[in-house]
Amino acid sequence: MKKSDFYYDLPEELIAQTPIFPRDSSRMLHLDKSTGDVKHDTFSNLPDFLREGDCLVLNNTRVLPARLYGTAADTGAVVEFVLLKQYDLYTWECLAGPGKKAKIDREFIFSDELSAIVKDVLPDGNRVIEFKCNGEFFATLDKVGQMPLPPYIKEKLSDKERYQTVYSKELGSAAAPTAGLHFTPELLEKIKAKGVKVVYVTLHVGLGTFRPVKVDDIRDHKMHTEHYYMSKETADTINQTKENGGRVICVGTTSCRTVESVAGKHGKMCECSDDTGIFIYPGYTFKYMDALVTNFHLPESTLIMLVSAFAGYENTMNAYKIAVEEKYRFFSFGDAMFIS
Repeated sequence: MKKSDFYYDLPEELIAQTPIFPRDSSRMLHLDKSTGDVKHDTFSNLPDFLREGDCLVLNNTRVLPARLYGTAADTGAVVEFVLLKQYDLYTWECLAGPGKKAKIDREFIFSDELSAIVKDVLPDGNRVIEFKCNGEFFATLDKVGQMPLPPYIKEKLSDKERYQTVYSKELGSAAAPTAGLHFTPELLEKIKAKGVKVVYVTLHVGLGTFRPVKVDDIRDHKMHTEHYYMSKETADTINQTKENGGRVICVGTTSCRTVESVAGKHGKMCECSDDTGIFIYPGYTFKYMDALVTNFHLPESTLIMLVSAFAGYENTMNAYKIAVEEKYRFFSFGDAMFIS
């Protein structure tokens, strides 16, 4: 298939700039993948679509306030750094812009407590920087750093926690698993009370999730890799759900990629930790996932390709057409889809 097959026309005013309150008051489009039928609902009614014996899989990663603005100690130049990958507590790989001002051995000051020295320039232009911190590193980062919001969000986020899920726990993402932003603690309790198992995986979302597909033939696209972890408790619960005839419902493409990566490597769910570069597009056979909670994704993105693989290409593109016509809110702070 070609990249252009996944294009749809989206009016800019439908790109959600701010999160909705309360979280579960967002709209939800239900797509029946067997018939292509579309219905409109509200996310707070998600429990009505779930059954006793189902298992809901959530990604409990937590977003780092990973965008930092540093001033060069020698020249006064201001450079934006976005933390991507942790080598050790103080050493990180990051994006730097403008890169030409982030030279090796140059020191940058972020605050009275935090500074860093550029240690290396990688072949792709990313920088390796080593921090110096007077206090606890992550507490300082939380004070100094900003949320690395996607480039299509122009509004400033007034509350950092609105770009975190209410169940976020494991620090390490450069972007939020946005399908989970719709949940509230009360909604999760309502889901559990219905007899649905709620389990967690961790997949640290990289900025590669926003990387555009540049090749015309999507099979030539090189997928970014992301680190995941699945606990024994989660693995056992998902396996038991399958054995008992329940549905495995992934919340977000990151939970889906984790579950399908583990299934592809091990044949069933098991405790494991690994990196995945799985690229799911039409023609892929799903091994474990039976239903998906997701947001509306960018045209020609790997995420809409994953949704098309699960729901069917024609069903997906028709649902997106309807969502535009019905003026749903799109992307990270937008509305949700439930596909079953």
